[in-house]
Amino acid sequence: MQLHFYDDSFNHLIEQYKLTEEQLRFTGIPNECIKLSNEDLNRHSILALENDKLVTFFVLHRNDGVKPYSDNDKSILIRAFSTDYRHQGNGYAKKALMLLPDFVKKNFIDINEIVLAVNIKNEAAQGLYKKCGYIDEGTRKMGKKGELIIMSYFL
Repeated sequence: MQLHFYDDSFNHLIEQYKLTEEQLRFTGIPNECIKLSNEDLNRHSILALENDKLVTFFVLHRNDGVKPYSDNDKSILIRAFSTDYRHQGNGYAKKALMLLPDFVKKNFIDINEIVLAVNIKNEAAQGLYKKCGYIDEGTRKMGKKGELIIMSYFL
């Protein structure tokens, strides 16, 4: 698996990416996320490819994006994390999360913390993040879709 910054050459893969209604309760639509990334230099759409198939998508958001969740100026937020429903259960989300620390160290050299906010009702995602080294330090926030648990991975 490789992580890539989105560019227009990946558009055909984005068009084929599928999420269920259940997934959309907790995450963003990749097309909309890419549009926001194109308008905001602090947002970076990231694609996880396995054998040239787009299996996982997420956004890394710096500065103002991470501020509601962390006081650390050297942190970056994962948002809109999802796996194409046709590829769920194959370990791709875990693989992408395990590759992420090195990707961040290489591409965002000033960053020392990866932050995420996960819906308190999304227990499967919470378990995945814990397995991948993310720590729940007890911070909670209210989000658009309910209470969020703030988790961190320290680089």
